[in-house]
Amino acid sequence: MELNQLEYFKALAHINHFTQAAQSISVSQPALSRSIAKLEKELGVPLFNRVGKKIRLTPYGQTFLIHTERALQEIANGKQAVTDLSEPDQGVVNLSFLHSLGTYLVPMLLSNFKKKYPKIQFSLNQDNSARLTEQLIEGDTDLCLCSTLMTTESLGWVSLCAEELFIILPSKDPLAKHRSLRLEEISHEPFITFKPMYGLRLLADQFFETAAVRPKITFEGDEIMTVASLVAANLGVALIPHIPGLEHLDLVFIPVSRPTCARAIGIAWNTNNYLSPATRKFQQFVIDAFANTTSMPLAPYIKTPTK
Repeated sequence: MELNQLEYFKALAHINHFTQAAQSISVSQPALSRSIAKLEKELGVPLFNRVGKKIRLTPYGQTFLIHTERALQEIANGKQAVTDLSEPDQGVVNLSFLHSLGTYLVPMLLSNFKKKYPKIQFSLNQDNSARLTEQLIEGDTDLCLCSTLMTTESLGWVSLCAEELFIILPSKDPLAKHRSLRLEEISHEPFITFKPMYGLRLLADQFFETAAVRPKITFEGDEIMTVASLVAANLGVALIPHIPGLEHLDLVFIPVSRPTCARAIGIAWNTNNYLSPATRKFQQFVIDAFANTTSMPLAPYIKTPTK
């Protein structure tokens, strides 16, 4: 069995057409047909059902495709590992992260890391928690800085710190004078939150359920800045972390006394996928950066009540 036979079989299994599959891998159709016939003879079973010009995988073919793709991926990983070992301080790290972490945490980490490893490059992507989980599972990213993830057996996770969530109010709101608030104290207020399946929305729902409160949701947004701006416009209240960029808004951040409201920030990866030396360097760098802290450093200029 030869490597090109597996590559030809994979191409045909996905395209289901001899002529088109042959074109996609730059071989002649007769050469592809001979390769598949030789492979079927070696395995002793038909891999495809042929009906005219149309073909479909047999049950044997479906099973063999799973193992073929796994074997080809392992070979690709091996080639990449050899390349990486020859230049351990170079490479590209595919990094994904939550929108809210892109304002200061990710730039801070990347800036400090680049001082130590200037030749390592990054491919960056922002998204919500649900999509970030999908990207890890599908192998579209190497590492993910995120909060809540859908639980799967293939994902590794190291918790880095806890980020406090605050009730935010317009500075002239009567509740803004409080040093802390319980969630039930804002149950009558219009609540501005995030769309379903966003990490902050999932957490807010959990916290309100714990407090036996059903918030009066008036808007569901995508970005912390949008949510905060609507609160500043006196359209409601929200539950968010304090991030840089909100200082210009006329807001007050009130700690929640009950229940404890915080989100875990961590770094995740797919344990089934190969991580290059560059990726592992950054992974360890991030873990070390949070080794002596348990909470996210708060942004400057947080406006807190004076009474």
